[in-house]
Amino acid sequence: MNYSQTAPQASLRLAVLLLAAGEGSRLGSHPKALLQRDGKSLLMRFFSALAMFQPVECVVVTGFHADLIESEIDAIKKQSPFPISIARNLSAKDGQATSVRFGLASLQSQYDVLLVALSDQPGIGSSEIQVLLDWYMHKDNDLDVILPVVDGKRGNPVLFSYAVIQDILASPGMVCRSYMDRHPELVKELETDLPGFVLDVDTFEDIQRENLTLG
Repeated sequence: MNYSQTAPQASLRLAVLLLAAGEGSRLGSHPKALLQRDGKSLLMRFFSALAMFQPVECVVVTGFHADLIESEIDAIKKQSPFPISIARNLSAKDGQATSVRFGLASLQSQYDVLLVALSDQPGIGSSEIQVLLDWYMHKDNDLDVILPVVDGKRGNPVLFSYAVIQDILASPGMVCRSYMDRHPELVKELETDLPGFVLDVDTFEDIQRENLTLG
């Protein structure tokens, strides 16, 4: 992984929550985070894209396939210019909401904004992350969430202010999606034509479409 092409640290203190706890059941229970493009896993490609933003913290939630994914993360950590930690969700079988809540509670840093991302989006790179951060830096004061929308479809990753995350954690059982539905006045729906925000990998057909391999 080459981190040599990095930009100066942004004025925003960025934290990242990456969800990588899924089973990948429609792929024969294969860990989607370890799918590869050009010999690099989706995990490694995502962390390479993050490097230029120098996050103050990155938490990866694992669950299903935890040993395999954590082994890949350990290798990435040896080269990473920013801190990466692992939070293993022992309740991953109960759905993604448990991983979101567990991941939010695992954050330790003082950040300004949190990027909540999925590990199975091969189209998310530094350009997509920069678009979200640019909009956040120029948002109206009463907007605390930047949600990408492509052709009317909600996308990922999503940016949340520190204050919103604390509000979510103060409400038992609350997660990001339900919070956005409850507080639409805080959400900036960012209309964009960047397809990476709504492309994920669920099936073998998706793997072929995105030129991925099982590794």
